[in-house]
Amino acid sequence: MYSSKPNVPFRIGSSGRTADTTLEDHVRDLVEQVLFTAPGERVNRPDLGSGLLQMTFAPNSDELVAATQFLVQGALQQWLGDAIAI
Repeated sequence: MYSSKPNVPFRIGSSGRTADTTLEDHVRDLVEQVLFTAPGERVNRPDLGSGLLQMTFAPNSDELVAATQFLVQGALQQWLGDAIAI
């Protein structure tokens, strides 16, 4: 069962064990991990991530907006399709 104590960043709870988190906070943390992890950054999951941070300083255009939306939706659907509705 989830309690109201978040576990990101990792910390020890008042019971002396690993702190728990709520389901909503856990899902939010998963979304952040997918969006802010660059593909190739994780050794055992090189395809995890969205590449969103690479687009930060790209020149703005309608094409970039569409590509970013596609990129984010695809990454979230691939990695969290069972946990959230895109």
